[in-house]
Formats: sequence, structure tokens, C-alpha cells
Amino acid sequence: MVDAIISQRELRNDSAAVLREVQAGRRLTVTRNGVPVAELRPVSAGRFVPRAVIAAAIDLGPAIDGDAFLASLDAIVDQAIDG
Repeated sequence: MVDAIISQRELRNDSAAVLREVQAGRRLTVTRNGVPVAELRPVSAGRFVPRAVIAAAIDLGPAIDGDAFLASLDAIVDQAIDG
């Protein structure tokens, strides 16, 4: 859902204010000659996952034979640099 429509000129002339709006959570559509060309939206913040949670998830996963896994990759992936 777009909160506002702004022109390319408004973005250029007042980019600091526009970015403050986006940072506050607003989604803006940027137009050029009245035609929508871009959407500015806040970037979702990363989520911290404690090391213990990751380790527990790995422990619950299936066991993987590393050598067999790499061999299967080698069988399907072309390792040549010039490809």
C-alpha cells in the first residue's frame, strides 16, 4: 500500500525529508512526468538469532555426509572458470 506519490523533482530537492518519511514507515511512489517509476519503502530490520538457537536447529537437522555432498555437487556443477 502506497502512502503518498511524489515527483522526481521533490525527491531530488528534498531527499532528506523524503528519506525521513520512509524511515518513519511510509511507502512512497516516485513519478517522472506523472508516470510511476519507483517505490521507496522502509527496509525491514534484520533479526538477531542467538548462536544457541542456530546450534540447536543444526542438531535437530539430518546428518550430512560432507564428502558425498561435495561429490554430488561436483557431478552437477561445472567448476571451470570460463564456464
